[in-house]
Amino acid sequence: MRHDMAWRCSATTNSGLVDNLASSGFLTTPRVISAFKATDRAHFSPRKPYDDAPQYLGFGATISAPHMHAASIESLAQYLQPGASVLDIGSGSGYLLAIMTKLVMPGGRVCGIEHVKELNDAAVKRFIASEGQMGQELIDNGSVIFHCGDGRDGWPDHDLKFDAIHVGAAIPVVPEPLIQILKAPGKMFIPVGGVGENQYIYEIAKDSKGKITHDQKFGVSYVPLSDAGYYYSRGDRLVE
Repeated sequence: MRHDMAWRCSATTNSGLVDNLASSGFLTTPRVISAFKATDRAHFSPRKPYDDAPQYLGFGATISAPHMHAASIESLAQYLQPGASVLDIGSGSGYLLAIMTKLVMPGGRVCGIEHVKELNDAAVKRFIASEGQMGQELIDNGSVIFHCGDGRDGWPDHDLKFDAIHVGAAIPVVPEPLIQILKAPGKMFIPVGGVGENQYIYEIAKDSKGKITHDQKFGVSYVPLSDAGYYYSRGDRLVE
C-alpha cells in the first residue's frame, strides 16, 4: 500500500475509482476488488461519490474516503469469508455493509450499528437501493441487520460473536465490550485516539487461544466515536 498515493485515487466512475485504488495498492485481493466494483458508491455517498475524500452525510458524520474503506476491508479480508459474522460500527452510510455482504454471503451475517436514527434509517434505504430485492430479502431474513445504538457497548446480543469488526470512528481507548465479542480467531480494524490528538489505525487480533495483539499501523483523522448527542449538536440535516 502506497500511502503517498492516498487522496489521489479519485475518478469519474465507480469502476475507475476501484481501478485507481487497485493500481495504488490499496486494493489487492481479487474477490475484494470484485466486491468494490459490484457496489456503486453513488448509492451511499450523496455528493462526489468517486472523489477519494470523506463526504458529509449530515449530523456531523461522514462517509470515509474510499482509500480508507479499501484499507479496512483488505485488512479484514481473511475473516470476511462466506458464513462469517461481521460488525460495522458507525454504519451510517451503509456502504461497507453492502461490500461485506458480498464477501460473507451465502451463510454469513452482517450487522451495523449507527447512533443517529436518521442516518441509520437512510443507510437502510441506500442499502436496498444498491442491492435491490436481494438486499430487502437479506434484511427480512435477518442476514443483514441495521441497529440504532451505541457501538461502544458492542452488539445488543452479547452472545453473538464476530469474526471481523470494523470501527468507523476514533476512540481514545478500545472498548472492552468490542474485545469480548471478537471471535477467537478474529480481527478488529479501529482508529484509536481522541479529538485533536494523534490517531492511529490499530489492527487488534485474537488468536485461536484467545491471545490478543495490538498492531499500530498508520496515522489517520476520524470523527469521534461519541454519544448521539454529540452528533445531533453538530447539525440536524440529512444530506440526500
